[in-house]
Amino acid sequence: MTRTLTVVEIRVLGCLVEKELATPEYYPMTINALVNACNQKSNRAPVVEFDDTIVAEALESLRPLGLATQSAERGRAAKFCHNLYGKYRLDNAEMAVMAELLLRGPQTGGELRQRASRMHQLDSLEQVEEVLSELMDQEEPLVTKLPRQAGRKEHRYAQLLAGEPEIEELELKAPTAILQVRAGNERIEGLEQEMLELKAEMAELKETFEAFRRQFE
Repeated sequence: MTRTLTVVEIRVLGCLVEKELATPEYYPMTINALVNACNQKSNRAPVVEFDDTIVAEALESLRPLGLATQSAERGRAAKFCHNLYGKYRLDNAEMAVMAELLLRGPQTGGELRQRASRMHQLDSLEQVEEVLSELMDQEEPLVTKLPRQAGRKEHRYAQLLAGEPEIEELELKAPTAILQVRAGNERIEGLEQEMLELKAEMAELKETFEAFRRQFE
């Protein structure tokens, strides 16, 4: 991988991994299914509102990085799958932990054990710590251990596909990124609204001119 991933790419990749492990009967996934997964309100932080264009663009940018591919399955709609196993040789326990970090952001080992177990059974905190060590010891490290926060006993861990986290802004970084995506949509919606208003004004002017012209007929 030659660059860090965007917040949209992180969410899309996390959803692909999650659905393969948690609901394999619905995997690979169509773009519509991925939109629903990205916007899901449970097991997500923060909650987002992506549309099919945003998700499709993220998939297209993940493919040349070797992180997502289009499935060979034939059907009415194209389906997509992740390639974390092929890219990094991860096993299911490692992928479950990565999925949680991609979907929820930094977490402690205890939180990861509780939450990732819905995708792959994790029997102990020691097992989770072993998984995290494997992810940190990759040739291209995928996880980092964060400094312990004041008032907390446990360290948190963060994924590195989105780059090194900025510790002082960690709590605000993900929501800010999502707001930037939404802002882009709002600018488009604003332009569309302006066009509608201009069309309405033109129609009104045309009616006024026609009424004025009829006075001289």
